[in-house]
Amino acid sequence: MILGEESMAQTISIGKQDFLYLRENNYFYIDKTDFIRQWWESADDITLITRPRRFGKTLNMSMLKNFFEIGADSTLFDGLYISQNEKMCEEYMGKYPVVFLSLKGVDGLNFEDAKDNFRQLIGNEAERFSFLRNSEKLSENEKKKYQSLVSLNGGRYTMNGSELTFSLQTLSQLLYRHYGQKTVILIDEYDVPLDKAFQNGYYQEMVSLLRGFFGQALKTNEFLQFAVLTGCLRVSKESIFTGLNNFEINSIVDIEHDEQFGFTEDEVHKLLEDYQLTEYDSDIKEWYDGYRFGDTEIYCPWDVMNYVKKLVADPNARPDAFWINTSSNDLVKRFVDKADKTTRDEIEQLIAGEAIEKNIRLDLTYDEIDNSIDNLWSVLFTTGYLTRTGGAVNGAYRLVIPNREIREVFIIQIQEWFKQTVMKDAKPVQEFCKAFLEGNAEEIQKRMTAILDKSISILDTKARDEYKENFYHGLLIGLLRSEPEWLIKSNKESGDGFCDIFIEPENPDAGIVIEVKYSASLDGMEKMCETALRQIKDRRYDEELRNDGREDILAYGIAFCKKRCWVICERL
Repeated sequence: MILGEESMAQTISIGKQDFLYLRENNYFYIDKTDFIRQWWESADDITLITRPRRFGKTLNMSMLKNFFEIGADSTLFDGLYISQNEKMCEEYMGKYPVVFLSLKGVDGLNFEDAKDNFRQLIGNEAERFSFLRNSEKLSENEKKKYQSLVSLNGGRYTMNGSELTFSLQTLSQLLYRHYGQKTVILIDEYDVPLDKAFQNGYYQEMVSLLRGFFGQALKTNEFLQFAVLTGCLRVSKESIFTGLNNFEINSIVDIEHDEQFGFTEDEVHKLLEDYQLTEYDSDIKEWYDGYRFGDTEIYCPWDVMNYVKKLVADPNARPDAFWINTSSNDLVKRFVDKADKTTRDEIEQLIAGEAIEKNIRLDLTYDEIDNSIDNLWSVLFTTGYLTRTGGAVNGAYRLVIPNREIREVFIIQIQEWFKQTVMKDAKPVQEFCKAFLEGNAEEIQKRMTAILDKSISILDTKARDEYKENFYHGLLIGLLRSEPEWLIKSNKESGDGFCDIFIEPENPDAGIVIEVKYSASLDGMEKMCETALRQIKDRRYDEELRNDGREDILAYGIAFCKKRCWVICERL
C-alpha cells in the first residue's frame, strides 16, 4: 500500500516530521511502515542509517517510537502496511520503553554552549518519564539518580560532565527497573553536533563528549534492547563509536531499506494521480528525481511535497529549489573554492550532464573533509549533492548531479566563486574596461579569453543557444559593472529593437553599443560578430545614445564559444 486510503481528503503538512501528529490529524502520509518489519527482521542490535537531509529520517524514527513505545496507540497504524503483520504487532507493538533524542539542536559558537544545549536536550527527554520520581520499583538511590538528570538551576538542567556522559545509560537502567523491559534508544541527526563543532572550532572536544556518551549508552549498556541512529554523514567508527562490535551501518549504497527513505517513482505517480496532478509528472522528475539509494531510483520527498502543496493552491506554480533553501550549502561552496583547474573541468562535465568516476570513502571524520579534494567528492556524494550510476568498480563510482535543482546549487556557488576570484583582482578588469573605451578589440578578446579560462562554465550543453547567449551576456555585464562611473543598461529598447548592452561612459560625447552572440563552433565566431554588428546598424541601436548627445560611438560584436571569444569593433 502506498498511500493512506483517505489520501484525497488529506491536507499536506510541510515541515512536520511527527508520525503521531500526522496520523492523528489525518494529514497526508506515504506509507513507510514496512521499514519496521525490515529493520526488526535484520536483528541488528545497533543500526546507523545515513541519508541526505530531508529524506524522511526523522519521520521514520518518530514512526519507530510510536510503534514500539509502551502505551502506543495501535490505531495510528490502522490501514498501513505493518498492520497486516498481525503477529509482529501483537508481539512487539507497545512493548518497550523508548528514549528518542534528536541532536539537531546541539549547536553553539563554543563548546560550553553546545554542551549546555546537549544537557537541556537530555533533561527534557528525561522529564517525559517523571513517573520515575515516585516509582515503587526504584530504590531511593535510583530515584536520586533520576533527580540528577532533571535537577534545575535558573530553569536550566544542571547535570555535571559525568552525569551527562552516563545520562542515557542511567535513564535506560531506571526504565528497566520500572518496566522490567530493556530500553529502545533512538538518536536522530547524530552527526549534527560534530558538524557544528567542526564549523566553530571545538571539534575534538565534541568528539570526546560523544565518544563517552555513545560508549556508555550503546557499548556497555546492559539495559539496552536495541538502538537506531540516523544522520547525513557516516562518521568513521574509530572517531566516536570505538569498540562497538554490534554496530551495523546502512548507507545510500546498501540495498536494505533502499525504498524507505525518500519517495519511489510509483509513490510519486500515485500521489500525483490522487491529487489529479499527473500533468506535472515530467517537471517533478526533472527537478526532484535522480537519486539512487541501493538499487532504487528515489525522489527527494521534501521537494515533491512542497511542490505538490503549491500546485494544489496554484496550478500555475513552477518548480522551485525547496531542498536548496533548507541549508547554507556550505559543502558545495567549500568544494568550488578548493577546485583546481582539473576539478573545475570535472564540474563542467557534471553540469553538462556527464558522469565523473571517483573513488569514494563512505566513512570520514569531519576534520578530514578538507584534507583533499577527494574527500570532498566523497562528502558531496553521501550528502546528496551527487549520486551514482551503477555500482562500484574497484571502489570507484560514476557520479552525476541528480537533478535540475542540485544543478542550480552548483551554478549559484560557481557564480559566487567567480565574483570572489575572478573579480577580486581589480587591475585586469580595469584594463579590460579601458580597452572598450579605446576600441581595442584585440585586447578585449585576449583578456576575456583569459577570464573565461579561469572560470567554470555553467552551460548546459543541451540548452538552447539563447540560454547560452544569456549566460555570456550576464558574465559580460558583471565585468563591465566593475567600472563604477559608467551607466550600463541591458536589453534596453533603442531604435528598432532591444540592444544587448549599451554604456554611457564619463565622457559625455562617448558611447558604447554591444551585441552578444553565441557561436556553435569556433570557426563560426567571426561570422557571428559580423552578424552582431550588422544587427546594431540595421536596427539603429545607437539611437538612444545619440538622443543623449553622444556622437562618438563604438559598436562591438562579441561572439562566444565555450571558453573562447571573438571581438570586432567599428566606430559608428
